[in-house]
Amino acid sequence: TFRNVILTNVSEFRLYRDGKLIDKVQIFRPFLIKDLKRKPPIENEEKFLELLNKFFSFSIPRIIKPKQLAIELAKRTRFLRNEIIEEMLESEEDNENKHLKGFYEAFKETLIAGLTEKGFADLYSQTIAYGLFAARSRTEKKFNRKYAYENIPHTIGILRDVFKYISLDDIPVQLESIIDDISEVLSKADLNKVLNQFYREGKGSDPIVHFYETFLAEYDPEMREKRGVYYTPEPVVKFIVKSVHSILKTHFNKSDGLADESVTLLDPAAGTMTFIAEAIKTATKEYVDKYGEGGKAKFLKNNILKNYYAFELLMAPYAIGHLKMSFLFEELGYKLKDEDRVKFYLTNTLELNEIKASNLPGMRSLSEESKEALKVKKDNPILVVIGNPPYSGISSNKGDFITTLIDTYKYVDGNHLNERKHWLNDDYVKFIRFAQWKIDQNGEGILAFINNHAFLDNPTFRGMRQQLMKSFDEMYILDLHGNSKKKETCPDGSKDENVFDIQQGVSISIFIKVKNGKNNSIKYSDIFGKRIEKYNVLEKSSIKSINYKEIKNSSPFYFLIPTDETHKKQYEKGILINEIFPVNITGIVTARDKFVIDENKTKLKMRIEHFKNKELKNDFFKNVYKLKENYQWRIETARKEILQQENDESNYIKIMYRPFDEKWIYYHDSVVWRTRRKVMQNMMEKNIGLLICRQQNKIGFHHAFIANNIIESGLVSNKTRETTYILPLYTYPHINSHNLFSQHSKEKKMSIDEKIYKQLS
Repeated sequence: TFRNVILTNVSEFRLYRDGKLIDKVQIFRPFLIKDLKRKPPIENEEKFLELLNKFFSFSIPRIIKPKQLAIELAKRTRFLRNEIIEEMLESEEDNENKHLKGFYEAFKETLIAGLTEKGFADLYSQTIAYGLFAARSRTEKKFNRKYAYENIPHTIGILRDVFKYISLDDIPVQLESIIDDISEVLSKADLNKVLNQFYREGKGSDPIVHFYETFLAEYDPEMREKRGVYYTPEPVVKFIVKSVHSILKTHFNKSDGLADESVTLLDPAAGTMTFIAEAIKTATKEYVDKYGEGGKAKFLKNNILKNYYAFELLMAPYAIGHLKMSFLFEELGYKLKDEDRVKFYLTNTLELNEIKASNLPGMRSLSEESKEALKVKKDNPILVVIGNPPYSGISSNKGDFITTLIDTYKYVDGNHLNERKHWLNDDYVKFIRFAQWKIDQNGEGILAFINNHAFLDNPTFRGMRQQLMKSFDEMYILDLHGNSKKKETCPDGSKDENVFDIQQGVSISIFIKVKNGKNNSIKYSDIFGKRIEKYNVLEKSSIKSINYKEIKNSSPFYFLIPTDETHKKQYEKGILINEIFPVNITGIVTARDKFVIDENKTKLKMRIEHFKNKELKNDFFKNVYKLKENYQWRIETARKEILQQENDESNYIKIMYRPFDEKWIYYHDSVVWRTRRKVMQNMMEKNIGLLICRQQNKIGFHHAFIANNIIESGLVSNKTRETTYILPLYTYPHINSHNLFSQHSKEKKMSIDEKIYKQLS
């Protein structure tokens, strides 16, 4: 971590530079202490002083490249994270320095259920490191850790609590030294050159935000991927903001657009406030162009600070966003006063719980944030919901409020979809549902998001699409494609690129609800090509200039993309396969194939016996078998559940893993993530099942097979969209109380039988 380090056992001193030993001196011989029973004579005093001079003469070189600064900051932030974990462990033992532990308990209790100490240390260390970076970007003076605290507005209680602790309190010397070292690195960095490089690389005019992505990629690339921390490209942000500004004028009679005093705007997943910042700039320009500079300060205070809201769950982006807002207002000619508060709240958007105040450090300020955010969620009318919600297929947001809202997406034409709606749990779907709920509450409004484009045509989302059509009168879809998972290409076969550095394709959704509206039109357009080409189109365009085309859709799928109607009637004469096989399910997903599946039953048994061995620690399995824990699965819990199993031999069964590739699996709910047991039990009797895929990744059908065992979800294809379904020929009454046609009435059964007979004849 450190470029200049002395390592000593008190008698010998070693000096390291960039990890290499460059000098060492022994100042006394330890054995003499025992022999002489007194202080030994000092030796090599001059050499020792010379070593110290070398140590103190070291100067951190001036850093001018973003990558170089990101590496230096990331190393120290990782070190700070580990020190924070150590301090929290020590505070448990000696009952001192309860500040960090208290903050951790407050965050776990109020914001992120299931937050681990390591997870908290990540959040906390990033907040400190990046808060210092953002503060340093505003000064050319000699910089230290106290500067950040002095420049945090009094109204942002939680950030002041964090920086007050590291700046003014008597913190442990280990933390003090690493935070001072981060400050020194930043002090020696030429931030003008570092940040200007982002302009030259075409990453836009918000380098503080863009550097966060560079930093996080060095600090923890897996976390960056997991949290979806990718800055929204400026052309995308500008397109959405320009479009909203225009729609407010044309559809809502707001002649000043975003500058209108009655417009309320919310970004529910604001990150570093990119969308809010662009909306403020657009609104301010509109105001000044129309009414001049004279009333600008009053406009910013009474309109923007009053009516623009934002939520964020993670503290590092929250810190960056607040500092960025204070800088933006200064650039616009308004210095935030002590009583001013940008309405950017640290909260979980998808929860409606109020945080009660307690004596935990930071809890008072967190409780205050919670109360203010809850008013916005429940009471404040919102006209515009805007932003780039996170994508997380396995969402940890499972509270009663959002779960109840999402349930409405599980119905089509009034009928409940009897399927496992796993992808409806994606965070971006939940944020769309939250935005829809807020706009429905208000009776009118605009939803403007960039998000995963899977919801446009994936059958899983058909209930979602129908519900959105019920809420909104006009729906504008701009599909930006770029889905590398689907291997998307341009219509001419050339390369198609994503506007983000991600695999999922994305689209810009702008949905409009007007009072007493009955229009219900769906308009679609798309852009293929290289990233820079897409940026160029978005930079120059808004909703007014894009060539949208009206599309029609219908039950049961309600697609939000153009569909080929030519063969639809002919297709609908056929028999739905799930009418013939009403009992069906996707293949199992273990989430740990290498541990619970093996072609050799003996080897598999040996692993499971290890897992049951109480003498082995949990870390053994993390290191030897590379098992990873998450909020849903813990090694310790799984081991306890397995030990309760009586007839364990019955859990070793055959599984069809890939075509013609039969293996053994330890089929137990404690180690297999999705056992699909309700349907798969039928395949553990004498049976055969038809294997098919519901969707295809590309044209050309080779996606059918037959199995006589339980199956894995990637059997027919390992492409994401081509999950394998199994349709058992027989269902067993002693397993299921229903027979093959039990989900249908006798009349339905007869109509299907007649349809099948007619087709066959």
